Amino acid sequence: MKRDEFRAAVTRRWFLRECGVGLAGIAAGSLLAQERRAAGNGVRRPHFAPKAKSVIYLFHAGAPSHLELYDPKPTLARHDGRLPPAELLQGYRAAFINPNSALLGPKYRFVKRGRSGIEISELLPHTGAIVDDLCFIRSMQTDAVNHAPAQIMMNTGSQQFGRPSFGAWTLYGLGSENQDLPGYVVLTSAKGTSGGASNYGCGFLPTAFGGVPFRNTGDPVLYLSNPPGIDARAQRDSLDALQQLNQLALRDIGDPEIAARIQAYEMAHRLQTSAPELMNLTHEPRAILDLYGITDVREASYARNCLLARRLIERGVRFVQLFHEAWDQHGDLTRAIKANCDATDRASAALIRDLKQRGLLDDTVVIWGGEFGRTPMVQGGNDGRDHHNRCFTMWLAGGGIKKGHVHGQTDEFGFNVVQDPVHVHDLNATLLHLLGLDHERLTFRLQGRDYRLTDVHGTVVTGILS
Repeated sequence: MKRDEFRAAVTRRWFLRECGVGLAGIAAGSLLAQERRAAGNGVRRPHFAPKAKSVIYLFHAGAPSHLELYDPKPTLARHDGRLPPAELLQGYRAAFINPNSALLGPKYRFVKRGRSGIEISELLPHTGAIVDDLCFIRSMQTDAVNHAPAQIMMNTGSQQFGRPSFGAWTLYGLGSENQDLPGYVVLTSAKGTSGGASNYGCGFLPTAFGGVPFRNTGDPVLYLSNPPGIDARAQRDSLDALQQLNQLALRDIGDPEIAARIQAYEMAHRLQTSAPELMNLTHEPRAILDLYGITDVREASYARNCLLARRLIERGVRFVQLFHEAWDQHGDLTRAIKANCDATDRASAALIRDLKQRGLLDDTVVIWGGEFGRTPMVQGGNDGRDHHNRCFTMWLAGGGIKKGHVHGQTDEFGFNVVQDPVHVHDLNATLLHLLGLDHERLTFRLQGRDYRLTDVHGTVVTGILS
């Protein structure tokens, strides 16, 4: 064979595959192992002993008003209708309103609840009943002041599109304990989020680490059911043939997305059995349905999603995220925020009670919060609040979290943090810490640099750890 003919026939890919070097096979095996861990076929060891092993993130998009719900401000109530102090507004830029707008006192009363005596809004009687199990962070801060970038920042640590979500990082770091369900499941109610799929996406991580949205009606994932004329045997034969073709492509090309595709097909096949059983709430005791406030098990609702979250955690799913966007009250605050609380308060508290009575709260972190807070100044005539990123409140419960505790403090108007500020990066560093992951070591190399959920920031907030 002439030299030119030999060069044409013997490609680098052929050499690696056929000449005993085996690098392509080694790479493919490594990629498959990584994808299998992410898809639930293996568990990765944390950096150190964790306090929790799973997460339920109740993300209330639209920015709930801390001033009506969690952060009592009697001074703001006394100054209702007056202009804010001039020194308060120095260097401040509002999202939409004229900053020098009248102050708006809280629309609802605050009541001391539990042995801890934590003050909480009268709108939240069920959450008030479990305050001794919760840790309130009243000093949250973020960089973004509009919904989409703020939601993406809360969930990915960056305002830029294309970064992995907190759930994706968790799955990348720990894998999943369930082989028949996705390791990261997303449930939605009310309106869709402004940040869209970027809130639960995998970003630059392999696709298998991203959140899988479950639909509220019909098959939880589209096309899960076999079409007419295709039985289980025919589908299995088809998947086996498709897998062989994908395995050949993976061996030749070594693209991790092919490995992710293989796992996606296999997961979809297993979901045909596991998903219907998961979504069927008819066997839940009536007492449990009443606890969550569920009257119709088929009706899509925040309450139904909270119960599904518990069922997912029971089955070893690593990360469950609920999105409920209904809190953007630039006007009609008094009526709308009451409606929001009526739709969510009972179920949020029920989830904590249910996890606790089953022994699941000890190793599950539950997070409740939105993307930022609301201004103490009025918008929309006399019944609305603008976006406010300088301070807001979130609460946490579960493994490794202090109980019946308030962390941080805002000023008398709920405008600035005056004690123990907690930035988004600090919150994410702390949540990873609870899962046994060092936020500085959980990295992914891309384009010559190591990326992480907290970027180059973040400090573990030891003040909220038990």
